[in-house]
Amino acid sequence: MPYILVSTQIRLENGPTNVGDEYSDPDVMNYLGARKTTMLGNNFSEYHVDEPPRLVLDKLEKIGYRMLTMTGVGQTLVWCLHKEPE
Repeated sequence: MPYILVSTQIRLENGPTNVGDEYSDPDVMNYLGARKTTMLGNNFSEYHVDEPPRLVLDKLEKIGYRMLTMTGVGQTLVWCLHKEPE
C-alpha cells in the first residue's frame, strides 16, 4: 500500500504515535515495531508505537516514504506519506 497516515494527540507529541489501521501493510508495521490494538467500544483496530512522530517519520523516510501533507485536526496532528510503487 503506497499511503500511510501517521497521527498523534498534541498533548502526546512524545508518543504514542498511531501508524496504521487494521488494513496496513504488516511488513511496514513490523519494521516500525508497531502493536495492533482495539480500543474498547471500537469495531476497528489500529497500530501504535511508543516513539514520537519524528522518529516514526525518519524510519518511514529510510524505506522510501515521502511526506505529502501535514495538518492539525482539533487536538490531533496528522501526516500523510506516500511511497512510489516499485
